[in-house]
Amino acid sequence: MELMATLLLFATVTAILSLIGSRFWVRQKAAIERVTRATSEAREMAHPSLAFHDLVRRLGTLLPQNPKDTTAMQKRLMRGGYRGPGALKTFYGLKVALAVLFGVVAGIVAFNSDLSTNTRVMVVAGAVGAGLFAPNKWVQMRAKRRRRNIRRALPNALDLLVVCVESGLGLDQAIIQCAKELEHAHPEICQEFTLVNLELKAGKRRAEALRNLADRGGVDELRKLVAVLIQADKFGTSIAQSLRAHSDYLRVQMHQTAEEKAAKLGVKLIFPIFFCILPSLFVVTVGPVMVKISRELLPMMRDM
Repeated sequence: MELMATLLLFATVTAILSLIGSRFWVRQKAAIERVTRATSEAREMAHPSLAFHDLVRRLGTLLPQNPKDTTAMQKRLMRGGYRGPGALKTFYGLKVALAVLFGVVAGIVAFNSDLSTNTRVMVVAGAVGAGLFAPNKWVQMRAKRRRRNIRRALPNALDLLVVCVESGLGLDQAIIQCAKELEHAHPEICQEFTLVNLELKAGKRRAEALRNLADRGGVDELRKLVAVLIQADKFGTSIAQSLRAHSDYLRVQMHQTAEEKAAKLGVKLIFPIFFCILPSLFVVTVGPVMVKISRELLPMMRDM
């Protein structure tokens, strides 16, 4: 009887949760994917995250913005991979939301404790400051990881560009083909090349589109590649030969960087060995001897 009741309860709860999930998530998500001409108001009603994003963007308008800081922050967001039309407002809205959330939580914790008034105010102020600066740190980490991925993907992209150009494609078509081939292996460099292609289709000059590529990436190796392509296009030299020479140079540079890191490895291992391995080694080697001395030698010395 108890087993039947347990199974019945389990089946009832499972059915209720399945109905709730089908009502509030699966059906509306499928509808959003099927309907492509829905208005923004309908999408916000169907997808709660869109309404949350809109709320965050509205909070972003409450924070005062300096035009110079806005331009610099747009560049940081672009290098971090956030390039939507409302990325800046969403960023400032997250700063406001996190500042308020951290401040409220810290205030509740601080005022329920036995801290002094000045300490409570400092805790709340610190929490608000952490909420304001946390999105900046996140964007900085994303930009750093994106630069690292672009730097790793650049040799493969260069080799593919060389193959495409030497097979008879022009530079623009080679960039398009490289973006298609590297879509899954290196999505970051694929996005950058796709943006270059879109800028060229929009009517920008090739040199300007390549300079924008170097500015968005923020990687020194990418800037060198852009400089090589602009100079080859300007002076009429062979693009395939220039790309191959730059690819060889980049391979040599990466090899030297790997050798430098390997040479630094011995120095960097000193601290883990000293603080982690040596204490364990001392316990294993000297520990039994010390136990034997304390059990046998010390009683003998006392008896003497």
